[in-house]
Amino acid sequence: MGLTDRVVIVTGASRGIGKGIAIGLAARGATIVGAARTAVEEPGGLPGTIHDTVAAIEASGGRVLAVRCDIGVSDDIERLVGTAAETYGRIDVLINNAMSPTRTTFEASTLEQWDESMRVNVRSLYLLCRTVVPHIAKSGGGSIINVSSGGAGHESTPFMPPGYVIYAVAKAAMERFSTALAPELRELGITINALRPGAVKTERSTRELGEHHNWTGWTTPAAVVPAVAFLAQQIDTDFTGRVVDSTQFGTTWP
Repeated sequence: MGLTDRVVIVTGASRGIGKGIAIGLAARGATIVGAARTAVEEPGGLPGTIHDTVAAIEASGGRVLAVRCDIGVSDDIERLVGTAAETYGRIDVLINNAMSPTRTTFEASTLEQWDESMRVNVRSLYLLCRTVVPHIAKSGGGSIINVSSGGAGHESTPFMPPGYVIYAVAKAAMERFSTALAPELRELGITINALRPGAVKTERSTRELGEHHNWTGWTTPAAVVPAVAFLAQQIDTDFTGRVVDSTQFGTTWP
C-alpha cells in the first residue's frame, strides 16, 4: 500500500511543515492539492507562497495543484475540497496543518484573539473534516492527519514559555477531536490521527527565536515526512484515534 496516485490535500502548504510534507509526499508519488492563504509574499510577512511549493514539486516531476484557501472561511474550505474532487475525481488523504498562531499571555490576551483562534484553528478542523469525509468515503476510505504539537499535552506545561495558552488549548482540542471522531470514521474505512512533529525549525520559529538561537535538537520539515507518509497509508486499518510523535516514529511506534 503506497501513495502513488493518492490525492492528498495539505493545508498550510506555503511554508514550514506543510511545505515539507507536500514536497515529501509528492516525491513518494502522491498527487498534492496544496492549500494556503499566501499566494503573494507581503512586505514584512514570512517568506514562501503556495506557488513556491508548486514550483518545487513540479521541478521534481510531481503532480500538484495550488488552491488559495483561508481555513477560517467556510466558503474557502468548500471551494478547496470541491476543486480537488472535481480536478482529480477523488480525495484520499487530508492533512490539517494550517494554523493561525496566537502568542500572548493570558493577562494581555483579548476575547477577539480567543475567538479568532477557535474560529480558525478549531472550527476549521470540524468544517474541513465534515466537507472532505464524504469524498474520502466515496474513494473507499482514506486517512486524515491532524498536525498537532507537544504543547497540547499537560506534561509540557513546565517547559512552555509564557504566551502559549491559547495555542495549547487549540492543539489540545485538535487531539481530542481526532480521538473522539475515530470510531465513527472507522466504519467508513477512514483513519484519523494526530501527529506531534516535535521541535521543527521553520520560517516562523526562526523569526520568533532568531537565526542565532541554539537549534540543537531541532529537526527540519523533511524529517516529519516519514511519519506522515506512514499515517497517510493507513486506509481502512485499525491504526486510528492515536496521538503520536514523529520523532519517535520507527522506535516506539508503529
